[in-house]
Amino acid sequence: MNEKLTTVTHDRGCPNDAIGRLENVDHDPSDPNPWVALYLDTSVPFNECAKASILVDVSSRSRQFLFPLIRPLCRLTICLLKVVKTLIPNAVHSSWLLHHSIYHGLRIFVSPYANHLIMRHFHIGSELLAFVANNTKGVDMELSPLRPRALKDLVADVFLKHDLNIYNFIIEINRQLNEKELEFEAQEELDYSCITDGEFPIEPLPNGWLNFLDLESAIEIYTPAYQMLLTDADFWRASNSLQLDETISLYATTLIGDHRFLGLVNNRHPIIPESTLGTGHRLMLHGLSAECLHAFLVKKKREQARQQSAAPQLAE
Repeated sequence: MNEKLTTVTHDRGCPNDAIGRLENVDHDPSDPNPWVALYLDTSVPFNECAKASILVDVSSRSRQFLFPLIRPLCRLTICLLKVVKTLIPNAVHSSWLLHHSIYHGLRIFVSPYANHLIMRHFHIGSELLAFVANNTKGVDMELSPLRPRALKDLVADVFLKHDLNIYNFIIEINRQLNEKELEFEAQEELDYSCITDGEFPIEPLPNGWLNFLDLESAIEIYTPAYQMLLTDADFWRASNSLQLDETISLYATTLIGDHRFLGLVNNRHPIIPESTLGTGHRLMLHGLSAECLHAFLVKKKREQARQQSAAPQLAE
C-alpha cells in the first residue's frame, strides 16, 4: 500500500487540516451546518484542533454509514466472547498481539483525525494525573507518564498501561492521604507546569487511501479484540476504568476549588459498574471528558499567567 504522512499544518498549530475544513464551509442560513455550529460554540472548554478533529471525524461517511452496521455486529461478538470467556477465561490472551494488531489497524485503516485524538489522549491522561499529584499536599507520587510520539510507540502495551496507571494512581495517592489523615483541599497557588498549552510532540500520522475509518467505529471493532486477547479480569478492569472520569475530575476540581466542570463528566459512579456492551461509546465519552478537563486546566493556567503578569504593574 502506498502510504503517505500528513504534513498539513494549520496556521494555529493544528497538525492536520481539520480546522481549515470547518472554517471553509460556507454558511447558508436556510441550511446551517451542524458541525460548524458546534465548532464555533465556546460553551465547553476544548482544544481547538482536537475539537475540529472530532467534528470532522464524526461527520465522516464512515461514521454515518459504516458505524450503524459495525456496532451491532461488534456487540454481538462481545456477547459470544463472554460465553467463551466464562468457560475458559484465560485460555487465549496476548497483550503483544493485541497492541500490534491495534497499531497496524490504526496505521492502515484509521483516519488521521482519529489517530490524532488517540495519540493526544495518552499525553492528556499523563498530564491530568501529574496535575493532581503535584498539587496535593502531603503526597510523594512516582508516576509513569505515557508520551507516545508515533503510532509505533503504542506497541509497548500503552493501552494496557494507561488503565493500570489510573488504578495505581488512585490506590497510591489515597493510601498516602489516608495514612496521614489528609484530604484533597483547594489550593491558593496551583502548579500548572505539567499542563501543555499547545500541541503535543506527535509525529505526522498516516493518511493513505485506506485511512478512512472513524474513531468510534475503530473503537467498536477493537473492543471485542480487547476482550479476546486480554484476560477476563484485564478486560473488566479496563471497561470499569472509564467510570473513573468522575473520580479524577473530582480530585482536580477540588484542588482548584471550582466544581463547574463536573457537569461535563458523563462516566460516573464507578462503584456501580456498567455493562461491557457499551464500552465503545463510554470510551468516546472518556476521551471527551479528558479533553475538556485538560482544556479547563489550560484555561486556568492562562488565567494564572495573566494575573501574575499583571501583579507587578498593580504594585507600581
